Amino acid sequence: MNFKKINTKDFTPDSFGLKNKWMLITAAKPDGSVNTMTASWGGFGVMWNKEVAFVVIRPQRYTREFVESSESFSLTFFNNSYKKALSHLGSTSGRDEDKIAKTGLTVVMEDSIPYFEEAETTIFVKKLFIQRIQEDAFLDKDIIEKWYPEKDFHFLYIAEIANILTKE
Repeated sequence: MNFKKINTKDFTPDSFGLKNKWMLITAAKPDGSVNTMTASWGGFGVMWNKEVAFVVIRPQRYTREFVESSESFSLTFFNNSYKKALSHLGSTSGRDEDKIAKTGLTVVMEDSIPYFEEAETTIFVKKLFIQRIQEDAFLDKDIIEKWYPEKDFHFLYIAEIANILTKE
């Protein structure tokens, strides 16, 4: 693996440029099992004077069990040649098959946090905050109709960026 560690102060993601890129949210349970899901919603910023990532996970997603059971997880970004693999990881549940093995991606670990050898950038994060998005908090009710017809409101995670690796 040819990764280099970069300082969070030197990481300047173009969050709007990333909107056309998918990321994988990946976590491990204490028993060592790993699951991942494709996500495209989230962002980066500063909260509580810490550099953070904001991600959302729907309650029914199997990966949420893994994120819930761990202190930290990874966010990995890939070049476009992995679109087919990421599409599969986003449309198939790890409850039903070993979807990671099926894609051929390689899980590696850093401080007990799983990530993928094929990623261009990996961001390791530590959970700081979790809250279920509440229906009554929406000011624009059209969002509910469009994005939550089943009322399966996301859980919002705010996580401190602990480490970043990029491909050399």
